[in-house]
Amino acid sequence: MSMKTKPNVAFVLLFFSLASFAFSTTTFAVQDINTVEGIFDGHEDYGYNFIATHSNDDSEYTITFQNISDALLKQFDLNSEALIGKRFRITYQTKTVKTIDEDGFENEEEILTITNLEGL
Repeated sequence: MSMKTKPNVAFVLLFFSLASFAFSTTTFAVQDINTVEGIFDGHEDYGYNFIATHSNDDSEYTITFQNISDALLKQFDLNSEALIGKRFRITYQTKTVKTIDEDGFENEEEILTITNLEGL
């Protein structure tokens, strides 16, 4: 490869890298802080599960939190099974992550982050 073609190859690679980045975008929208009471149901690879109850009809649902601070995990070891079945008041923040893939399709995902945890 000659010295003249090396910069051209680098330019082409840079162009395609930037072009693919331009077609994949991510936006974040932080929503209000919420509070819910729930019973800890365990930890999975995808998050921390709690069983909560709808106030209007007393039906149960699972709410999964993807994130929690290290400080709260030191206080409440949600990675162990010791707290399964315990009731908590959970304060959390919802962040909506929107991405547009290379084909122009929009994907939306909610990320729930525990900001405070109180044993009941």
